[in-house]
Amino acid sequence: MLHLTAALDPASRVPLYQQLYRSLAGEIRSGALPAGTRMPGKRSLAEALGVSVNTVDGAYQMLAAEGYLASRARSGFYVQEYPALPGRPEPPAAPAPAAAPAGPPVRFDLSTGGVDTRLFPFRTWARLQKELLYTSPQLLARGDPRGDIQLRQALAGYLEEYRGVRCTPGQIVVGAGIEYLLSLLAPLLPGPAAVEDPGYPRARQVLENSGRPCRLIPVDEGGLSVADLAASDAAVCYVTPSHQFPTGVTMPAPRRAELLGWAAAAPGRYIIEDDYDSEFRFDTRPLPSLQGMAGGDGPVIYLSTVARSLAPGIRIAYMVLPRSLLPAWQERYSLYSATVGRFEQQTLARFIQEGYFTRHLARSRMTYKARRNALAGALTEAFGPKARLSGLHTGLHLLLHLAGPVPSDQALVRAARQAGIRLAALSGYSMASPVRCPSGTLVLGYGALEDSLCPELASTLKKAISAACASSSRV
Repeated sequence: MLHLTAALDPASRVPLYQQLYRSLAGEIRSGALPAGTRMPGKRSLAEALGVSVNTVDGAYQMLAAEGYLASRARSGFYVQEYPALPGRPEPPAAPAPAAAPAGPPVRFDLSTGGVDTRLFPFRTWARLQKELLYTSPQLLARGDPRGDIQLRQALAGYLEEYRGVRCTPGQIVVGAGIEYLLSLLAPLLPGPAAVEDPGYPRARQVLENSGRPCRLIPVDEGGLSVADLAASDAAVCYVTPSHQFPTGVTMPAPRRAELLGWAAAAPGRYIIEDDYDSEFRFDTRPLPSLQGMAGGDGPVIYLSTVARSLAPGIRIAYMVLPRSLLPAWQERYSLYSATVGRFEQQTLARFIQEGYFTRHLARSRMTYKARRNALAGALTEAFGPKARLSGLHTGLHLLLHLAGPVPSDQALVRAARQAGIRLAALSGYSMASPVRCPSGTLVLGYGALEDSLCPELASTLKKAISAACASSSRV
């Protein structure tokens, strides 16, 4: 009989026929059983291995189904040709991962993406979603790639009332995050794209990954410089006019009109308005959106998300397209699937339509305003005239400007990290040259900060910066 090396383990959880199948398939792949070899009969192999005929038959049938064996009438099973796989060159050794920066555990996380997850409306959200799970089995089916119509209707009504956005539900596209929507949008747009500097590095990366080269446009006290934008060859402009990230300035109405004039000066130009945290304006009424100023048929593409207002884990963002882009969107993406689950979409739709969203925002706004006041007060008390604050009116981060000679921004960030504080310097958001950013300016996100920790944070940060200044003066 043909010599086989099959070794079967009756104690294994893997059925014997699968063990035999794996063993024989391995011998065929390795060439130990060459093509044309006639396999032993089922009964003789079963007797040799001490297993049932059904075990051997099950293994042979699996091998035949996958093309390892071929059955010939009144003759048996024969090994089929299995081409030898070409050898693969050894890949180069992967570089050693960069060592994590040394330092104590993070006690104060001041990164700008943090939110207070304790504010999430757990009970209301869970109740709405539970009701949908029990009453709406149709949501298990595939939905509209643009998002469920109920959510798009709810968003259209909310945006018109609170942000002055003028659109129909048919202009809204729902997707799993702003980055995803921006990556789909980029191929529909012309030419190079302008981005703010300092600005949101992820937007630039997404645009460039999607084939749109980026032009870096400086930001001044009125936001993006339209004069520098006009001097560039950009045909698209990505901007955060309500709360420029990360400087915190709000683009005034005259500058907004100037920006809309730039878009109207040449056919095919577009403005991408990222309205990422306009819900949290504490001291004054927010200016209407650029999209609302331009109108539903204007050149503005409006982007926003619930990452700040609800939680980053609720992966729901939305985009309002001008009517001029709808045919191109439909042609390119009509066969795509929605990237947000329909139960989550419908839960958010009801959350908005039944008034829970506006009440949640009101409570969150009060909480964050109190936290901003606590942090600003603690920083003012700790630093006194040696620092000033800006960007307090909107959003979930502020800027701390240190006076006098200070170490490099990198040294300040390192000193803070050694003290258990995670933060960034303004210059870290500059993609062209850090010279555009005043040195000694720190960006402090307070969304995830506990109010009671503000005094301790301010005191710890003051000590860390003082130690960094002392060390720098000795060098």
